[in-house]
Amino acid sequence: MTARAATVLLVMTLALAGCAATDPDPTDAPATPSAAPSPTEPAATDAPPSAPASPTGPQVIATGLDAPWSIARSGDLVLVSERDSGRILRLAADGSTHEVGVVEGLVADGEGGLLGLAFDGEGRLYAYSKAAGGNRIQRIALTGDAASPSLGAAKTILDGLPTSNIHNGGRIGFGPDGMLYASVGDAGDPRSAQDRAALGGKILRMTPDGDPAPGNPDPATLVYSIGHRNVQGFAWSSDGTMFATEFGQDTWDELNRIEAGANYGWPEVEGAGGEDGGFVDPVLQWTTPEASPSGMAIVDDVILIANLRGSRLRAVPVADPGNAVEVHVGEFGRLRDVVEAPDGGAWILTNNTDGRGDPGPDDDRIIRIDLPAVG
Repeated sequence: MTARAATVLLVMTLALAGCAATDPDPTDAPATPSAAPSPTEPAATDAPPSAPASPTGPQVIATGLDAPWSIARSGDLVLVSERDSGRILRLAADGSTHEVGVVEGLVADGEGGLLGLAFDGEGRLYAYSKAAGGNRIQRIALTGDAASPSLGAAKTILDGLPTSNIHNGGRIGFGPDGMLYASVGDAGDPRSAQDRAALGGKILRMTPDGDPAPGNPDPATLVYSIGHRNVQGFAWSSDGTMFATEFGQDTWDELNRIEAGANYGWPEVEGAGGEDGGFVDPVLQWTTPEASPSGMAIVDDVILIANLRGSRLRAVPVADPGNAVEVHVGEFGRLRDVVEAPDGGAWILTNNTDGRGDPGPDDDRIIRIDLPAVG
């Protein structure tokens, strides 16, 4: 038995037994109780909000968000996407939010709408959203003065991606190689995940203009890895290794180490046990009631995973995944995204107003936390 298989087996043994959910997407179910090139980005006039130098606990950074999905940072500029409204908000130093603009042509239904945001190395903004013709990735110009940027012209660099009211994927981000990566869900068509000619159930890798990236497994296509059900988070460790979170159906949610050309098994296998079929087993897996992993970040080679149904943040050391810890279990409700905070801690984004949570009077929120102790 390999070391990785032993780790997965240990996690499987310790995992809580999950009951089959009745939600149309049980892994994203209610929480248990407890065109022209973009011009240069305007420079922000105030630093992003940060907690005191010696925080005594979680610090609320912003409140009153409406079904937020993604946080993107570029220098002092912090933007937040709202799935259903299509708004992109700027987070100011005092924690207030200001509308930068609304993504045009948006179709918001079910899990679809305005999803991931990302900046490239030049500070240009990209957005993943659902339109009438399918999911798309756009590069959107930022215009206006530094104190109040606005959305300018949008150039669609990729469109026609599979879409549905479930399993839209939606995470985008630039890797250490400068290429743009995007997760595309199976959009309710599980068989597409094993079809190398289809874009559903895949992680894609492309140039900033939407062309197949040099070095892809098949240089003629955008496909980087296959056999995914619904990836909503990915990030890279210090040595350039890519990791991704994945929603299972009703048995196992996964953390995977992503390799070019690899097949992660869906729908032939869910969780571990696919190595004999040529599939890559997960690094870790959890039952769906305790997970539903969405956004993730890697800070100091610790993988931070925001969980929706599980209502907790997981911290997984890259060097020793078996020593993962859980924090803030049930404390803030559903967690959609996590990013490194400007002061070295982490910001977590709650997601209680998306129709599946139990929102409080200040939801949804951005909350600053200390990095969990692992090891």
